[in-house]
Amino acid sequence: MISAKSLTKHYGDKIALDNLTLDIAPGEIFCLLGQNGAGKTTTINCFLGFTQPTSGQAFINGLDVAKHPIESKKHLAYLPEVVMLYPNLTGMENLDYFSRLAGFRHEKGELRMCLETAGLSENDFDRRVSTYSKGMRQKVGIAIALAKKAKALFLDEPTSGLDPKASNDFSNLLLELRKDGVAMLMATHDIFRAKDVANRIGIMKDGRLVNVLDNNRNILHAKEIEELYLQTV
Repeated sequence: MISAKSLTKHYGDKIALDNLTLDIAPGEIFCLLGQNGAGKTTTINCFLGFTQPTSGQAFINGLDVAKHPIESKKHLAYLPEVVMLYPNLTGMENLDYFSRLAGFRHEKGELRMCLETAGLSENDFDRRVSTYSKGMRQKVGIAIALAKKAKALFLDEPTSGLDPKASNDFSNLLLELRKDGVAMLMATHDIFRAKDVANRIGIMKDGRLVNVLDNNRNILHAKEIEELYLQTV
């Protein structure tokens, strides 16, 4: 569902992404760890079409992102560190607007179901987003992904700034999406959260994927990941 083939990005003499090859199957969560500047966000931006690679290819559901920028976006959703919503609109209105932008026209009941599935309290559906916490905004972002029927989800530091309960709630949402067959690529500094949700964990350094850890049987310990991460960086 998400695939990179020798993906490379240069900014002048600086190599931001160096020959990345990666495959993420439906129903798999792949977490990228690495210091700032390691190449995590550049990787995500190449898949989103925000950054054009110097060489190599990024694919979403078999579509080359560079050759099919509009079509490939129909299959994905993006959750950045700060979800950009219209503050003067309600959660429901934001969801309706962004799902329409993606070509979907849902009945009000369907929109409410998306917000409920994403974990937003019914009392907050019709409140302005300007009154929302970060965790609530993230839930609207997940609801947008549900409304778009996204097959691939890209997340860039989504738990940064969340309190422990909100972070745990968010992880549970990702696990539910995984059950539904959504492929996810998440850039994070949160080793413990990565351990809890990821099938595989990749460690990046200087634009290269230098280590991939298999967590499919939940056999990794956060301390092991932390030690390997510190050795790498």
